[in-house]
Amino acid sequence: MTPPTIAPTAALEAVARLSEAARSGRPCAPVRDLIGDDAALAYTVQSLGIADREADGAARVGRKVGLTSLAVQRQLGVDQPDFGVLLDSMRVEVDGEVPAGALLQGRVEAEVAFVLGSDLPDPSTTLAQARSAVAHAAAALEIVDSRIAGWDITFADTVADNGSSALFVVSNAVLPLAGDDAVEPVSVEMVLTVDGEPASSGSGAACLGDPLEALAWLARTAAGLGKPLRAGDVVLSGALGPMVDVRPGTRVETVLSVDGTEVDRVAVHFAATDGADR
Repeated sequence: MTPPTIAPTAALEAVARLSEAARSGRPCAPVRDLIGDDAALAYTVQSLGIADREADGAARVGRKVGLTSLAVQRQLGVDQPDFGVLLDSMRVEVDGEVPAGALLQGRVEAEVAFVLGSDLPDPSTTLAQARSAVAHAAAALEIVDSRIAGWDITFADTVADNGSSALFVVSNAVLPLAGDDAVEPVSVEMVLTVDGEPASSGSGAACLGDPLEALAWLARTAAGLGKPLRAGDVVLSGALGPMVDVRPGTRVETVLSVDGTEVDRVAVHFAATDGADR
């Protein structure tokens, strides 16, 4: 979404509040007192915040879809997902380490990522069109974080806070959606472990019924806002199961399988706060 030429004062105040929380490492009060439940204004705040980060040298590499779980939608009183922007500064290498202090109140969730091979400029994008635009899929971990104290968020709060996003890890695997080795995202089963112990599980069907449906929704929404998805974009399609709190000094891994056969896995480390060995 393109920021307005003259941003509303409320939006600028919300950006300043969220930015200060990120800079200081101290979570802030919700921004709904400034922007109410105005989704369009919340996306304006998000866009302004991203523009500030781009001005500091970050580059866009894709989008993330959030609120794909019907249970979470009901909890927040909304009837649609939301989206955020992925920047190159948010990417963590496979099996890389998240430094101590990088997160305020982090959580991690397992997802299917899509890498696009072609643009999706149609505001009426269908699931079939979305599928055909995907170059390949891969396992991913999204490390979410809220700049808002206690995760006390409404739909507008999380949208303004760039979908409560922080970091992401995408496997180097190439999972095709066509051909003899095709993987159906809706059929994927997920197990997320912390230091080898199961901590979350889920499936492709938990993500808006099908991760490809989440991609199609995002494509329609982004195109309707004049910011369509482009070839090369990475898209995190939404959580396959419950989020897990981040604990310092741990290794988080997710394994994706289809019919009991592993198709991909990806992991990330969280540094110990005292610098001790894991």
